[in-house]
Amino acid sequence: MTTQITADAPPSAASSIVTDRVQRRATLPGRITRTHVPGRDGRLHVTRPEARRDLSVIRREDILRIVGAALGALTATGWLFTQLLPFQGVLPFALIAYVLFLALFVVLISFDEDRVTIVDRVMAVVIHSAALLLLLVMSVVVVFTLVRGSDAFLQPNFWVEDLSVTGPLEPLTQGGMAHAALGTLIMISIALAISIPLGLLTAVMMAEFPSPFTRLVRTVCEAMTALPSIVCGLFIYATYILMFGFDQSGFAAALAVTIMILPIIIRSADVVLRLVPQTLKEASLATGASHWRTVWHVVLPTSKSGLMTAIVLGTARGIGETSPVLLTAGWTTFFNANPFSGAMVSLPFATFTLVKSPEPTQIARGFGAAAVLMALVFLLFLLARIIGGKGPGILSPRQLARVRRQSAQDMERIEARAAHDLAPTGFAPGGEARPTREAGR
Repeated sequence: MTTQITADAPPSAASSIVTDRVQRRATLPGRITRTHVPGRDGRLHVTRPEARRDLSVIRREDILRIVGAALGALTATGWLFTQLLPFQGVLPFALIAYVLFLALFVVLISFDEDRVTIVDRVMAVVIHSAALLLLLVMSVVVVFTLVRGSDAFLQPNFWVEDLSVTGPLEPLTQGGMAHAALGTLIMISIALAISIPLGLLTAVMMAEFPSPFTRLVRTVCEAMTALPSIVCGLFIYATYILMFGFDQSGFAAALAVTIMILPIIIRSADVVLRLVPQTLKEASLATGASHWRTVWHVVLPTSKSGLMTAIVLGTARGIGETSPVLLTAGWTTFFNANPFSGAMVSLPFATFTLVKSPEPTQIARGFGAAAVLMALVFLLFLLARIIGGKGPGILSPRQLARVRRQSAQDMERIEARAAHDLAPTGFAPGGEARPTREAGR
């Protein structure tokens, strides 16, 4: 509600009149001071205070609007598909229904809300829709893989046997993917053992010791993050196998996987290390600590959770690759625990090979291998989250209890030392009097 003040007096006189009235009304109990905004014509406009809008609360009206817009969009799209539009299929129906849903939702909000609230609600709906779509796609992929491979991985022999005595026509009660799971674990373990120290040291060098060489290394790492996986396999095949004369093995595949995951770990760790507040480093240096001790005791512990995330990203990239393993590891149906001798197969390569077979049992074994790979990746991610812990400054209940116990022990030690210093004068073991702080006083 806006009240316009007009008078024959000039704007300065009208301004003084309004100011006097506002000051008198502000002294009265129960009065709300109004805002005075000069208009374009030079006159003052008295407005009521704007009501505070809470955009973070989901009200019942918002849910009713979403449901109403969704129902209206579905019915309108169904009528358009059956009467007017020549489109067919689920994808055009979903796209048109979603566009109509947003339009109807905007119309319903515009009856009661202003433009700021409309934009906020629409963006919230779009973001939540994208998250729901991503979750739906991931669920479909996981469920489809589990359903297609359930006939294979539900058999007990699938987890403990290999395919050495199992032919394509053998039933699913014979053979398994244990040799491929073992090969995957060996390959990724060797790759991580090489890439984690090199990646973290390189990231520390780029984040803490800037130089022209550092900028060159960062540029090369950024370019290698988009390197095709087949190029990594070709490089190891041309050098390690053809040039040096070694055979295809699990170690050769691990080297190819290392080339893939090393730039990812370096770039992710570099970003995490540069996010550490500069004030923490300055505080450590102010206490007299060296640069290396500051990095070791301040920077790395502070960014531990982010560094584990970088390692997890690299692991996820390398554990599911097929092209480098295809050229460097070879194919075998036997157990092989020696990564330096003989061919070694991995779960992605086994999946790629088995699903190409025309036999239903082999296809089921391939999807079962993919299901085992997903379970293995989930376990590795869970282990990384447990090792990485929470963010800096956030303690788990066990860590908080350990800190409290340590504080209690420190307090007991301080009290015991204080009691010893304040003890009465005694005699030293040699028979001479030993003055204490009280005796000195």
